[in-house]
This record gives sequence, C-alpha cells and structure tokens, in this order.
Amino acid sequence: MRYDLVIFDNDGVLVDSEPVANTILAGYLTELGHPTSYEDSVRDYMGAAVHRVHDLVRERTGQRLPDDFDDTLHARTFAAFARELAPVPGVEDVLAALTAHEIPYCLASSGSHERIRVGHRAAGLGRWFGDGIVFSAQDVGRGKPAPDLFLHAARSMGVPPARCVVVEDSPLGVQAALAAGMDVYGFTGMMPAERLAGATGHFSDMKELPRLLELPV
Repeated sequence: MRYDLVIFDNDGVLVDSEPVANTILAGYLTELGHPTSYEDSVRDYMGAAVHRVHDLVRERTGQRLPDDFDDTLHARTFAAFARELAPVPGVEDVLAALTAHEIPYCLASSGSHERIRVGHRAAGLGRWFGDGIVFSAQDVGRGKPAPDLFLHAARSMGVPPARCVVVEDSPLGVQAALAAGMDVYGFTGMMPAERLAGATGHFSDMKELPRLLELPV
C-alpha cells in the first residue's frame, strides 16, 4: 500500500539513542534506591514519556521520585547525546527517498521537544525536520500507548489516519499506532519482532523500509 504520510518515531528509529538513554535511566534509578538494570529499563520504559517512570516507580514502591528527577535525567541524557549520538544507519537515505518522491513525512515522539532537538543536533538530522513536522507527547498530554500523539500528527498534517503509516521500534509505540487506526512497521534494531506484536510488518535494516513503503525505484 502506498501511504500519504509516513510518521517516524524518533528514539531508536531516527537517532540511535535508546542504548544511551536507557543506560542513563537505569543507572539513575538505581542510584536513587530503585535497582534497575539496562534490560529492565528497555522493557519498562522504552518508547514511553518520562511520566511513565514516575507512575511505575510509585505503583511498585509507593515512593515518589525527587522533584528534580526530570531535570537531572534530561541533563545527564543530553550530555551523553552530545558525546555519543549518531543517526540510525540508513535512515538519511530513507528520508532522502521520501523527499525525492514528494511523500510527506513527520516525527511523533514521546520525548520532549527539547530532547528531540538536542538529539537531532548531535546526530546531524536537524535539516530533515522543520518545526512544522515535529510532534511531541508534550503537545497532547498523553504519551504512547495512547493514540493521541499519532492522531494529532495526522490531523496537523491533514492526512486521515487510515492513509498513514508509522515506523516504530517499541511495543508501546506499536500499540499507539494500532489504536490510532494506522498501519505500523516494527523496526527490530533493538526489540525482537515478537515484542512488536500486531505490526503490519517488521524489518531489521533501514535499507528494507523503502520496499515496505512501496517507494518508486
């Protein structure tokens, strides 16, 4: 199926940030007395907005995270991004192909606008994403797995949900896309296909995505 809009997740799909961000999150939670491994962080928080961290910690322990948790986490994460972040291999070729064939695309991320921009500057992706095509969970109040963010992106871009396809790498993101009534392709760069159940299809290398999107050769 040819789509009228391609909606990209950001972390793990455009920028190779999930290993960096989850290492920092796991370490910080452990430091605060909530032992969390890297694998725990990926399982519980990958693809989610930061409020999910607060919610799960409170649900499991009855304790609240410090008032400055978000600021400290973001500062540590952004500093690491500046040192380490790179684009996901092959994603710029996909963006170039979409641009060449005049197929609209946008970004819809659980991360804040600041996090998105910091990551794009570090990874050199800023030129592909102007302000009008960047959407954050900040814009709608509820992050994935709620469909609100993807529906907001589609509405803002003037495309019906049924004509949109989402590119995601997390179970929460796949759930959100399906709830929005959109097709979704699961990128298995970090997450096995079985964790991305319900996706329209799966791929492990960005070189495969143009074929799935039926881009002209």
